[in-house]
Amino acid sequence: MIVVTGTVTAKPETLDEILRVSLEHVHRSRMEPGCISHDVAIDAENPLRLMFTERWESTAALKTHFAVSASRTMFKALQALAAEPGSMQVYEAERIRV
Repeated sequence: MIVVTGTVTAKPETLDEILRVSLEHVHRSRMEPGCISHDVAIDAENPLRLMFTERWESTAALKTHFAVSASRTMFKALQALAAEPGSMQVYEAERIRV
């Protein structure tokens, strides 16, 4: 499984638009083949900071997701609206049963 985490911080005047763009992206992404989950949340300590968590079945599914034009458009929109550059990390994970 592939896990993606990311953050973006809005300007006070861009928060509503960043939330709109982010939720639209999350809802669309959840319908893509190979998407296990795709979520966005508001940071409890900084309400201008959004946190993304995604789980994908494979690297191929994630690469396909990144290649979707709407994904590239969303990334560019977030960068234009953000107070500072966001971050993204990609991990390969294995589920461990305890």
